[in-house]
Amino acid sequence: MIYSSATVPVNPEGEIPLTRAQAWAGLVLKARDARLFLPPGLCTRCDLVEESKTHLVREATIGDRDLREIITFEPDSKVTFFQATGPREGAIVNELFEDDAGGLQLRFYCYLGLRGKAPNGLEEQAEQAQFDSENGYRAALLSTLKRTRELLVEGKL
Repeated sequence: MIYSSATVPVNPEGEIPLTRAQAWAGLVLKARDARLFLPPGLCTRCDLVEESKTHLVREATIGDRDLREIITFEPDSKVTFFQATGPREGAIVNELFEDDAGGLQLRFYCYLGLRGKAPNGLEEQAEQAQFDSENGYRAALLSTLKRTRELLVEGKL
């Protein structure tokens, strides 16, 4: 199994500050259309196939892999991406919370396996290493916040 976690401050010094509502709006936009937040060309399709107040279902092609995700919302705090089909199974969570000093934080964590691959095999170990690397999910959190700020400045948030 793959378990990874990363946390970053939403409002580091020197950045345009985001309110919780603005950071939350960015997470919702990311759930609705990953193409807005991933590097150009990485996500070539992102279609909503079902939507309600509590969840949505999207089908996407990310990194040349087709997947279907059920995405649930806990308003203003948590977005959970359940991997219904695709190379991974399990859940990926993006969560907003305040630290002990009252600073707004964005946390990523996941618990995943690779479909059709040996548990703890070489493929899972490589995936674990990627998630935990400098280019892994910590970088994805920072990129999400950067893109959220850009959308805010553009008046699209």
